[in-house]
Amino acid sequence: MQLENYFDFLAPDDIRLKGSRVGIESVLYEYIYREQTPEAMVKRFPTLTLEQIYATILYYLHNREKIETYLLDWLEYGRLAREEQERNPPPVVLRLRTLKAERQKAA
Repeated sequence: MQLENYFDFLAPDDIRLKGSRVGIESVLYEYIYREQTPEAMVKRFPTLTLEQIYATILYYLHNREKIETYLLDWLEYGRLAREEQERNPPPVVLRLRTLKAERQKAA
């Protein structure tokens, strides 16, 4: 079986494990940045098999430069989205912040 057969390449910035909604970035983040073992990741992602997790790691190792760029782009997108949300929080977040401030004053 070809390694690429484990994945659905939906877009240049969207690679998912076949038969799931889990992106390779989620698995690789756990592996690279949180130093999780494949066995631990099976518990974290119960819809994935150990084989799929190992295939994702192997795909990363075979395509390290390309996938590192993919991951850095994903992390940057997340950072920008958090900054935007902090600048323009949704009404529910504003309300929760107000309630928290009121409770802290009362305490």
